[in-house]
Amino acid sequence: MRTFVLGFGIHICTQKHYDMKFVAEIDIMPLPALLDPQGKAVASNMGNMGLPEIVGVRIGKHVTLEIEASDRSVAEKKVAEACEKLLVNQIMEGFSFRLEEA
Repeated sequence: MRTFVLGFGIHICTQKHYDMKFVAEIDIMPLPALLDPQGKAVASNMGNMGLPEIVGVRIGKHVTLEIEASDRSVAEKKVAEACEKLLVNQIMEGFSFRLEEA
């Protein structure tokens, strides 16, 4: 944790300092059991675009996060927590991620 000293001996801790930085690449997709209307619309137009071989499309989101953590295990837990609490609607979506050291 970085500490900044103000007058009169007051210390304010404003930022934690971590030794490692990571980049998480997160894929968020509709659950397989649910319909994907956007994917279905794209798939139905593939033949019109000269691509009849493409018969199935599912459309999701890709999110990149930068994480500072003490180690890889902590970074993985923080990414999963961010997905479960904010990024993913777990009723309709699932997620997977890759974590690389930055």
